[in-house]
Amino acid sequence: MKVYSFSRGGIRFSDPSAPTGDSARVAFLPGISVIPLPKGGVAMAGAGDWVREGMLVARAADENGAHIHATVPGRVSHLARWKDAGGEVNEALVIRMEGSFELLGKPEVRHRWEDCAPAELRRLIEKYGIVEMEGAGRPAAAMLRETGETPGRATLVIRCVFDDPWLAADRALCRERPGAVAEGSFIAARAGGFSRIVFAVSKKETQMGMALLAEVTNGDYADALLPVSMVPVGSRYPQGLRRELELVVRLWEKQEGFSLGRLTIFGPATLAAIRDAAALHKPILERYVAVGGSAVRHPQVMRTRLGTRIGELFAECGGFVDQPVKIATGSPFLGRPVMDLDEPVTKTDYAVFALLKGAEKDTSARGACISCGECRAVCPMGFDPEELYKWTRLGGANSRAADPAAPVCHGCGCCELVCPSHLPLSALLSGRAGHAGSPGTGEGTEHG
Repeated sequence: MKVYSFSRGGIRFSDPSAPTGDSARVAFLPGISVIPLPKGGVAMAGAGDWVREGMLVARAADENGAHIHATVPGRVSHLARWKDAGGEVNEALVIRMEGSFELLGKPEVRHRWEDCAPAELRRLIEKYGIVEMEGAGRPAAAMLRETGETPGRATLVIRCVFDDPWLAADRALCRERPGAVAEGSFIAARAGGFSRIVFAVSKKETQMGMALLAEVTNGDYADALLPVSMVPVGSRYPQGLRRELELVVRLWEKQEGFSLGRLTIFGPATLAAIRDAAALHKPILERYVAVGGSAVRHPQVMRTRLGTRIGELFAECGGFVDQPVKIATGSPFLGRPVMDLDEPVTKTDYAVFALLKGAEKDTSARGACISCGECRAVCPMGFDPEELYKWTRLGGANSRAADPAAPVCHGCGCCELVCPSHLPLSALLSGRAGHAGSPGTGEGTEHG
């Protein structure tokens, strides 16, 4: 079996403080939920209002945003405000859980999405607030509309690549809900007018890939006559990032003699949410989240309701073994610092971690560049991070960095990981300087 991988740079790594992703544990329902409001959106509920599970509580400002739904029934106690690590003010409805659930524990009522036209499927996906859950949170309906309205062939690529141990939540989702991922891929393919579906699966997870293909073959939607393939890919980081994944899919395309056209990449969590929206008329209510780090007593994947406060997830994993020096969401490579444990789990949070002192690079011990060349060896873009870092620090620009047509650093973080001088190479070159780091004081979430 040929395995496709990008040819230059990258690293292989493991993290014993990350959960395995073999299975997920269902988290307790939160007594208090913090439901973030969309930027510029219109709140449909306010303090004192009663809300139902799955009820629309905020409309997006435009098609570039996503509608927000209550994940638990209860009463809105107040509007919370807090600043994130970037200084941006966030607003959220705080819901105290009360009353009965309308979806949880009830038999699923299926709707025949097979009878829906592509535009109707996109409307459902938009109505129920589905976003790209592995990326920046771009609305899935907008991505599918863009593909469907652009002439020419297009291929849907499902990213089942586990090059980062902190993708354990997606791994657990694929193991526990392969049918939802498979069905979601067919729904997305119809909504976006795709001509082929490709599962890009890490070589070490080929059994999982075969299980997904079996779901495709045995599902009621298998008569869609849409070709479906699996591409075994390498597990060297950053294989799962868009550029590197597109590179290997194009290599496979050339090898097999296919014509894939444009590529649209979705992760398994997004496709499971698309399936729930179209087949069950259900918004995103919960998220698989990897919880771990050296400060966490029992790392595990939690199937948790959106709006659950991050501190509650850590508590369910046994709490901290000692005071953490860094708390963030996402991967340690591309993490977003958490300023307050009352911050909620959102649609795009696939992991939260807490680290002890010494478990991450000590940036206070930053030294001078020793020109070792380690950063050049691991850069998948073929850059010289050392040279670009020095030019950026001096306020200058060499010809390659100044060329607007030249490829730009996508912030994978490989160079920072191997740098013996602890220089913030990736953060500075990709414009993420200050994005990741130890949590500061900030303003806490207002729950009083």
